[in-house]
Amino acid sequence: MFSVQQKRDISEAVQKVLRATGHPELPEGEIPFNLHVDGAQSWSWADIRNNGAVAEPSVNPQNERQDPACACFPRGGRGDHRWDCPANPNRSDRASPAKES
Repeated sequence: MFSVQQKRDISEAVQKVLRATGHPELPEGEIPFNLHVDGAQSWSWADIRNNGAVAEPSVNPQNERQDPACACFPRGGRGDHRWDCPANPNRSDRASPAKES
């Protein structure tokens, strides 16, 4: 239902909301959680967990295509984001791919 980047953004927002409660029973560091979202159709749903619990997220090209931040898939991509795509979960603003000489 959501792209990988959208899930990561939602997870970060949930962390902030939970931390802002100041509840004494919350753990230090990242707060483990599992959020289930039902879509408008019975086949539309998403499970979102705290980012630290998802080491290698699975990528659904249909969900990635629906992310307005992603321009990769409508151009006939194979299911991999370009390295510079804002929705690329492995994007590194810190480095670009090696250029061939």
